[in-house]
Amino acid sequence: MLVNRTRSNMIIGLLFLAPALLFFILFIGEPVVATLYLSFTKYNVLTPSQWTGLANVKHLFNDSRLWLTYGNTLKYIAILTPMHAILGLLIALAVNRNISKGWKYMYRTIFYFPVLATSAAVAVAWQFIFNTDFGILNYFLGKFGIDPIPWMQSPNWVYLAVAIYSFWKFIGNAFLYYLIGLQSIPESLYEAAEIDGASSIQRFFAITLPMLSPTIFFVLVTTLIGAMQIFDEPYLITSGGPGDASRSVNMYIYEVAFQHHDMGYASMLSLSLFLLILCVTIIQFSFSHKWVNYDRD
Repeated sequence: MLVNRTRSNMIIGLLFLAPALLFFILFIGEPVVATLYLSFTKYNVLTPSQWTGLANVKHLFNDSRLWLTYGNTLKYIAILTPMHAILGLLIALAVNRNISKGWKYMYRTIFYFPVLATSAAVAVAWQFIFNTDFGILNYFLGKFGIDPIPWMQSPNWVYLAVAIYSFWKFIGNAFLYYLIGLQSIPESLYEAAEIDGASSIQRFFAITLPMLSPTIFFVLVTTLIGAMQIFDEPYLITSGGPGDASRSVNMYIYEVAFQHHDMGYASMLSLSLFLLILCVTIIQFSFSHKWVNYDRD
């Protein structure tokens, strides 16, 4: 009797899991397996794939444009990851002060609303903002005696343009995670520290940072992965230019796959990016136990 009940519970559980498992198999599992196979083939969609062994691997290591785009992606990582992680925290700390709920709701709306806006639509507006000749940003800079800046035409300025757009568009994600983490910290801890005579700075380093470390870790992991996979910002703002100055790895994969129709090599490029992200994420998790505090007692 007990065996039959256990078996029926298992069947019911599998039935509930079936939609999610089917979705995973069709839209995640199958594409992953297909990518692994296509990485070792020559395939242009129009003709059957041909097994080429390690030819795509050799092409990958000899592809100078790939290493250029990896260098560009590394620059995005160096700029965007600390920007979102640090500025998002500072904004969340400012909003989490002792202000009314109405003001907090307004600030949450202001900072998170750009995340909900369509990237392609707002990118058109930002292209006009960054325009060298009649952009509103250069107009206001000119009021301070600053010469027009070629935001999208100069390799020296293009990363700052992408960073400004990325800050406006996506800072709301990090801000909201931090705000939720700050609001989950027990107020009694701050009250006890204040009674003991701890200053606001001491309370920040002794209470806020340790208690917020799981959220900081989550933001760092997701932001770093997002920076390594960056596509929308350079594609919509600069189109990878000037030249290849702002072209990311993801943009190069898109170009190889859908402009050159070399799906085999594009799959190998995707596999290389996946392995790199996997290694970086494993390293992050392996060191997380040294500074992330999950104890809230």
